[in-house]
Amino acid sequence: MDTRILEGRRIAREIQEEAARQVEELAERGIVPGLAVVLLGDDPASQVYVRNKVRTCRELGMHSEQYALPSETRNDELLSLIDRLNADNNIDGILVQLPLPEHIEEKAVLERISPEKDVDGFHPVNVGRLVTGDYVLAPCTPMGILEMLRREGVALKGAEAVVVGRSNIVGKPMALLLLHQHATVTICHSRTRRLAEVCRRADILVAAMGVAGFVTAGMVKPGAVVIDVGVNRVADPAAKGGSRLVGDVDFAAVQPIAGRITPNPGGVGPMTIALLMHNTVRAAEAATR
Repeated sequence: MDTRILEGRRIAREIQEEAARQVEELAERGIVPGLAVVLLGDDPASQVYVRNKVRTCRELGMHSEQYALPSETRNDELLSLIDRLNADNNIDGILVQLPLPEHIEEKAVLERISPEKDVDGFHPVNVGRLVTGDYVLAPCTPMGILEMLRREGVALKGAEAVVVGRSNIVGKPMALLLLHQHATVTICHSRTRRLAEVCRRADILVAAMGVAGFVTAGMVKPGAVVIDVGVNRVADPAAKGGSRLVGDVDFAAVQPIAGRITPNPGGVGPMTIALLMHNTVRAAEAATR
């Protein structure tokens, strides 16, 4: 089968170019979208993610602020910072990089961010709006996937979609977004019976469970669209540092079967950052109404 590779980097560039034009239009009205990114601790992967987000902001002409806090930062100190950012008119979007240290109350942090500045789409108000379909800000990774499917011309209406993984960050919002596009959606998880059989029904299969190479050839219907969200580090003596990043899909085995498939890396990851920029611009536009 002639499988089409869904290049997230290319589509992300298109979205960022569109965001840059919107930033220019807002600048003509004296408005500069602003994003504040908060990072606790020195996790190397999180530091890379934050640097990429801040750099992309600046490349698009947006205002960007980064707050690197020590891992021992107290819960009340973090909440106080969020309060200041909520009140700052130069900031339209607030992103607190997850995961947080164990002593931080994640729920309290996410709920403290103003829903209008919650560019991650995790505040309960924005979750509720996503459920009803009346949303402005939705989680970036699922929105990035949806935008990829749209721009690639994947038929969503009436399609059978299977989402493997039920996290609040990807699985659940992904299912809702697909449902709003009139797909028939099944969410699978670790206790799903006959999981491989359910996956083989999917016209669109989204793998987001965080297990390296979990989706194998026997779980994919010929011609299906396969989206790999996973980011897993596995040992590899031949790789730099003795390890490498892989997805939740066994790409080499699944590619010959799938009709379309995302690479990993280079698939979903760039879309997440692009939609973060998109959400920040949308938050800035909404603040001016």
